[in-house]
Amino acid sequence: MNSEINQVTEQVIGAAIEVHRELGPGLLESAYQRALAHELRLRKIDFEEQKSCTVRYKDLLIDDAYRLDFLIDGMVVVELKTVDTLLDVHDAQVLTYLKFTGCHVGLLMNFRSTVLTRGLRRLAL
Repeated sequence: MNSEINQVTEQVIGAAIEVHRELGPGLLESAYQRALAHELRLRKIDFEEQKSCTVRYKDLLIDDAYRLDFLIDGMVVVELKTVDTLLDVHDAQVLTYLKFTGCHVGLLMNFRSTVLTRGLRRLAL
């Protein structure tokens, strides 16, 4: 399973780097999301976009508590940002997504970075 997750994250990172190389920094998050979805399709990577996830609080189910930017192959959460600097709250957001989805690995990508790999974090539970 770990090698499969590593392979998936490498494929997604490669797709994101391609998008960032073509578009550069400075666009809205929605533009990168649409371009990354297109690149993932071109590479035949299985994903769900804007996946609504349920949060359970005691006996309450909150169906529309949050939306994942991407869920890749049912095992990797991808969260896109276009911010000046990634903050601890962004890491916490991805870790919360991992907790509620049961996934073990998440990728946090800041497309505002001049070099995408400097704005990339791999988080794991």
